[in-house]
Amino acid sequence: MNENRIQQVLEIEKQAQEVHEAALRDAQQLPILADQESQLILEKARVEAQEESRKLIASAQAKQETDRILSEAEKKNRQLEALAMSNFDRAVNYILDRVVGRE
Repeated sequence: MNENRIQQVLEIEKQAQEVHEAALRDAQQLPILADQESQLILEKARVEAQEESRKLIASAQAKQETDRILSEAEKKNRQLEALAMSNFDRAVNYILDRVVGRE
């Protein structure tokens, strides 16, 4: 019976040693896995930041283009108003001349 107990103790010690070795292997893998996961997270964050940057730049460029077009339209509108006013004076004078009978 003592022999059985010794065998049981030896088997338990063997199992404990296997568990201990497995735990050591897992512990050695944890830093590697953590590093790999952190690299994936960093890469994902970098890609997302680049995409957000592209969107912001595109938005800023669209705003600049809109501002440029609006500025050109306002400039053209001022030119047309000035031309219309100069033609308006000539048109009024022409009509007055026609009404008065000078032409």
